[in-house]
Amino acid sequence: MDAVAVNLAAVESLAIAAGQAILAVRDGGISICLKADASPVTEADQQAEALILEGLAALAPTVPVVAEEATAAGDVPTEIDGQFFLVDPLDGTREFVEGRADFTVNIALIEEGVPVLGVVYAPARGVLYSGSAGEAFLATIGPDGAVADRRAITVRARPSQIAAVASRSHRTPETDTYLARYEVADCVSVGSSLKFCVVAAGEADLYPRLGRTMEWDTAAGDAVLRAAGGSTTTLDGRPLVYGKRHQAGDCDFANPHFVAFGGAPA
Repeated sequence: MDAVAVNLAAVESLAIAAGQAILAVRDGGISICLKADASPVTEADQQAEALILEGLAALAPTVPVVAEEATAAGDVPTEIDGQFFLVDPLDGTREFVEGRADFTVNIALIEEGVPVLGVVYAPARGVLYSGSAGEAFLATIGPDGAVADRRAITVRARPSQIAAVASRSHRTPETDTYLARYEVADCVSVGSSLKFCVVAAGEADLYPRLGRTMEWDTAAGDAVLRAAGGSTTTLDGRPLVYGKRHQAGDCDFANPHFVAFGGAPA
């Protein structure tokens, strides 16, 4: 089947609508349940995912969707070869539940294992990152969901003293060991997929993740980073790929450890 052309602006609109729904749930009070893996899920996750799935079905009805909550419920497309969407309706649920602002809506399009389009919307921050076809953007989103400002972003050349970004909730000793390879002038802790976006916008140079992630956690931010001129590789230097199924020793869609890079050394 030929690849379906997907409009970036249409996916941005879906992410914004999902983010507005999440904020409405937050303002009305958060009810929390636990999934089978003991991770939290809220009504906001469920409402946002339903909205996104409906929108993607209208936008690209022949393209399969792998979504976090649907997957947890056992609803996974049987065939995802070639082109498919990866959706995390609320990345950073713990940040959301604890009242922090570092939670995002993530929507990505994958083609032949590569994230070619991505949207990361942080509704509590009022910022949206997006990218496709070698162009990446940062937009300010108003309280009504309207785009108030939009500019292109790119990674920066890597300086001798780098700025790193690390997970706020899942930083590991292995991450600190990896960072010891570099002359790190600053290391900022950020939640959710915003870590990729900080590197994509040229505000940091390196994001190592030596801990557990799933493909829907990373695909949208990775797509934005690659569109901005960066890269994401496994620890042996190979590009991180998507659509991983039937993995020896791990579940479908689980990622290995990886490192997201900005530009090459200056």
